[in-house]
Amino acid sequence: MQSQPPRKKIPGLADDDYYYTPEGYVVFTAKYHLKRGHCCQNGCRHCPYGFKKK
Repeated sequence: MQSQPPRKKIPGLADDDYYYTPEGYVVFTAKYHLKRGHCCQNGCRHCPYGFKKK
């Protein structure tokens, strides 16, 4: 079993604004998107604005 690399804290973001996937990618939460205040239309996993990429 491989050990996971240490997860870096992202400066300026709260711990509940994002999380890391098992593959090491950063995923922003719906809370973060709502704080940001607009949809970026990139098809984010937790988009609270209902945007779905086609």
